[in-house]
Amino acid sequence: MVTLLLGLDVGTTSTKAAVIDLDGAELGHGRAPMPWRTVPSGAEIAPEALLQSAIAAATEALERAPHDATVAAVGVSSMAETGVLLDRGGRPTGTPAIAWHDARGAREAQRIAEELPAFATTTGLPATPLCTLAKLRWLRDHEPAARDGVRWLNVAEWVVRGLGGEETAELSLASRTGWLDLDARAWWDEALQWVGVPPGFLPDPVPAGTPAGEVTNLPAARGATLAVGGHDHLSAAVGAGAVGEGDVLNSSGTAEAFIRAIAPLPPERIAETVAGGLTVGWHAVPDRQCLLGAHWSGQALGRILDLLGHDRETLERDALDADPGAVAVSGISEDTLTIRGIGREASPAQLWRAALEAVGRGGADILARMAAVAGPHRRLVVAGGWAEGEAARAVKARWLGPFGTTAAMFAGARGAALTAGRGAGLDVPHPDAAAQEVS
Repeated sequence: MVTLLLGLDVGTTSTKAAVIDLDGAELGHGRAPMPWRTVPSGAEIAPEALLQSAIAAATEALERAPHDATVAAVGVSSMAETGVLLDRGGRPTGTPAIAWHDARGAREAQRIAEELPAFATTTGLPATPLCTLAKLRWLRDHEPAARDGVRWLNVAEWVVRGLGGEETAELSLASRTGWLDLDARAWWDEALQWVGVPPGFLPDPVPAGTPAGEVTNLPAARGATLAVGGHDHLSAAVGAGAVGEGDVLNSSGTAEAFIRAIAPLPPERIAETVAGGLTVGWHAVPDRQCLLGAHWSGQALGRILDLLGHDRETLERDALDADPGAVAVSGISEDTLTIRGIGREASPAQLWRAALEAVGRGGADILARMAAVAGPHRRLVVAGGWAEGEAARAVKARWLGPFGTTAAMFAGARGAALTAGRGAGLDVPHPDAAAQEVS
């Protein structure tokens, strides 16, 4: 009987699922959309819809995997900052799960900066609406039902519970909430008092891969050990083999993220790192922290592609020979980006090349800021759809230097599966064994 592992990556656009064997080979995949409701401030979703998306993706992946096999472990990674508020009966309170990128919590973030002066030093985060602390305070101040909430679960933790597992709190996701004391690896009482939550609001924090019960709500995987695989970007680093100290994963999605594995920073270094535009948190591998820097390059490239109305494959090919200085693009991470230099001879390929150059320049800046904290990186591994294409790869190499790639179709889901397998005591590949060096 073949032993399989199932990994889920519950992301912003969709849930991705991968079934792998104990050698790490991917044998089946599934994908299900994430049905957000658009609202003026951004987006929100019913907690039940998060779980339904995860189950749909998992079911599809398992149907495409070998049937004469046993699923031994299921790992779930997810987007951070978004979560589910539960009442005393363990049910969602009726308040929505607010998208991590939603603008709600802006005023609350200002108050965090003013009223919790140790916030950056303690949590490794800047005081912005992204952090869960600001979102939860907004909910408690504006949604009466939120005041009945007695337990918070991040998305992956909610899905694990929905599949039959125990309520747990995983360290890399906890690192994005704004209520974890990084140095102590424990909840920061001052932040929890500030938001006004009751005692027992959170389970004890544990590392990614810690067993959290067994699957009961997914027939093809019933009895498998459940575990949270961590923050999706960090789980992708596990799946792509970029978790050794000094390794960097460049995840080129809607928000392009750079995740660097580092030895834990002392508290006195954390605030200056945050001031330099990076965040600090616990990684999805034991006893390592990570630096995370991001810009909205994928979103910007998508807007430009829509504006041009051209086939991306053709643009990638033609952009290789385009003059990199003929057109300029700036404001990649802004709501309104700027295009300059469109002369009589300007072409779609020149604009695409200019956009790729702007993305590369932004990435090089993030790597430089990381190097200022932890020295030159050891290895760079690139994954994600916006890194595909001849010109995209060539420009990225020019700005960032040599990099490796991964053969994983869904690196985040693969990483979650590997993490759950290790947590279940199975003999699976070491997390830094998946990258393939390229020139």
